[in-house]
Amino acid sequence: MRKTLKMLAAASVTAVALRAPSALACAACFGKSDSPLAEGMNWGIFALLGFIGVVLSGFAGVGIYFAKRSAAIAAATPADPTPKA
Repeated sequence: MRKTLKMLAAASVTAVALRAPSALACAACFGKSDSPLAEGMNWGIFALLGFIGVVLSGFAGVGIYFAKRSAAIAAATPADPTPKA
C-alpha cells in the first residue's frame, strides 16, 4: 500500500511538471534562438567544451610525458642488467 502511494505521488508530480509548456522545449526549440536564454545556453555549452578540452589535453600531456620519460630511462639503462662474473 505504501509503495503504491509513493509511486502514485511520483507519477502525479511528474505529470504536473511535464504539463508546463516551458518544460516541453528550450528557447532554441521554440524558435527564439536570439533570446538571452538561448545565448546563455550556447555560452554554457562552449564553456563545458572548453573545460573538457583542457582536461583531455592534460591527460594527453601526462601520457606524452610518461612515454618520453620511459624512453629516456630505457635508453639510460644497460641492455643486459645481469652482472658478469
